[in-house]
Amino acid sequence: MKKIFLLTTIVCLPLVLTQCTRSYVPKGYELVWQDEFNEGTEPDASKWNHVVMHQGMVNHELQNYVNHVTPAGTPVTEVKDGTLRINCFKENDRVYSGRLNGNARTGWQYGYFEARIKLPQGKGTWPAFWMMPAANRMPNNGWPKGTHKTHAMTIRKAEGDFHIYALLWTEDEIITYVDGKEQLHLLKSVLGEDHDQWPFHYPFHIILNLAWGGDWGGQDGVDESALPVTMEVDYVRVYQK
Repeated sequence: MKKIFLLTTIVCLPLVLTQCTRSYVPKGYELVWQDEFNEGTEPDASKWNHVVMHQGMVNHELQNYVNHVTPAGTPVTEVKDGTLRINCFKENDRVYSGRLNGNARTGWQYGYFEARIKLPQGKGTWPAFWMMPAANRMPNNGWPKGTHKTHAMTIRKAEGDFHIYALLWTEDEIITYVDGKEQLHLLKSVLGEDHDQWPFHYPFHIILNLAWGGDWGGQDGVDESALPVTMEVDYVRVYQK
């Protein structure tokens, strides 16, 4: 068993996931956006865009995020057998992986966000399903300033099995879930109206990525013998009232 940590900050909305699954969608919410990853061999460019970042640019992570394929032509993201696969591997002494933004230009303000994900195994992996402000509409380029709220829970077979990860975000509260079980519940009425404590008044977009090493994934070191690893996403769905 492994502990899963879901994190909220002053700007990050966390969502820290075959084919027949139980529904946990709250009453009154309707589907407004989705990707079931059932068509094509690459992420749908009308929904997703790749983020290109060199090693060390964020949290001292060791991976290089590239636009779909490495210089040698190996895909870091692919659609296969009904799932999206984000691959992290070593090639010519460099580690490559994928990072995707969903609906990045517009995003959504409030809603229920859900994905079914199989997390990879291996010391050094840091898979993520999370959100950031669309079009950098928030101050400080949309990054947190140290008002994190955290909670841990233990999940049986957290690695190697599919689980459903979800976030309910309204004007007044944020609740995260794993397989329908409430994980973290934050109320604006408790944190206060101050913008530094509750800045969630802007549209946010979805991010899927698989990091390697760095301040979080590598805090206990990395085991390169675990590479290659894959984060597998069955679906991503967005619901709103």
